[in-house]
Amino acid sequence: MAKIHMITGGQRSGKSVYAEKIALSLSNTPYYLATSKKWDEEHTKRIDLHQKRRTNNWITIEEEIDLHLHQLKNKVILLDCVTLWLTNIFDKMNYDKEKTFDKAVAIWEQLILQDCTLIVVANEIGLGGISMHKGTRHFTDVHGLINQRIAKDAQQVTFIVAGLPLIVKG
Repeated sequence: MAKIHMITGGQRSGKSVYAEKIALSLSNTPYYLATSKKWDEEHTKRIDLHQKRRTNNWITIEEEIDLHLHQLKNKVILLDCVTLWLTNIFDKMNYDKEKTFDKAVAIWEQLILQDCTLIVVANEIGLGGISMHKGTRHFTDVHGLINQRIAKDAQQVTFIVAGLPLIVKG
């Protein structure tokens, strides 16, 4: 079974930087499991920023959905991020929240069977106002449920506020 440290917080709170430091403290050659598509020019710039921050000793795996198909045994893996992974599944499942949740849980359950150290970055998107758009509300609901599932399975959970870690579990 995977040893899991979940790192959550708001957008631009410092989650990824914190997670990268942890991964590098545990391995000289950590794996970066990148889940993002390049949606547009602005998002591509965000991806570039993440890539430039990482040194050559990182091993990058780009995987939009099927995280569980990669052999990660005995590795330190930084999964960045659940929000984009879930977005990809939500899109593939035609914005059906039940199918999205079921698919995400099935992949998660298979992923954590591997004996590895898994550092998971996830946004807390349900802290703001409630969207008027049904699809956005459904995504927020599914994301909250997946975050709860990951936190339940994790040995450690850290909430990042303004770049500062707050230990929630562990």
